[in-house]
Amino acid sequence: MIIINLERQEEIKKMLCSCKDYCSDYFQQLENKGSELKLKDEFKNLEIFFNALASKERLILIESLKDQDRCVCELEAILDKSQSTISHHLRKLERAELIYSFKKGNYTYYGLIKERLEEYIEVFNDEITTLINELKIVS
Repeated sequence: MIIINLERQEEIKKMLCSCKDYCSDYFQQLENKGSELKLKDEFKNLEIFFNALASKERLILIESLKDQDRCVCELEAILDKSQSTISHHLRKLERAELIYSFKKGNYTYYGLIKERLEEYIEVFNDEITTLINELKIVS
């Protein structure tokens, strides 16, 4: 794996040298920038959030749960999808900690964790605001 990375680094350096006069130092700066960005918790959180939202069905589920908890059979009726399809989408929302579940008799109910949704939205807004402000400075 290290050999592949070294080979890839050399490819990138060669490409950079063809458009920049200072390839080694510049490559190191770019590599450092990439490492710094990859470690940003905000980006990790946003990736989880956007993956959870990356489906029309999951957006409908969130909308359906915003005002009240619902059992799976209600969600099946809303989406007109099978129980297995609904469960698939609910698992993705659970992994993002956007919903919770509880048993009531023989039925499983789901509810929206509004605070978590608000946290994700706040992180997104902060990142976008920072980006917009930085773009204004550059312009």
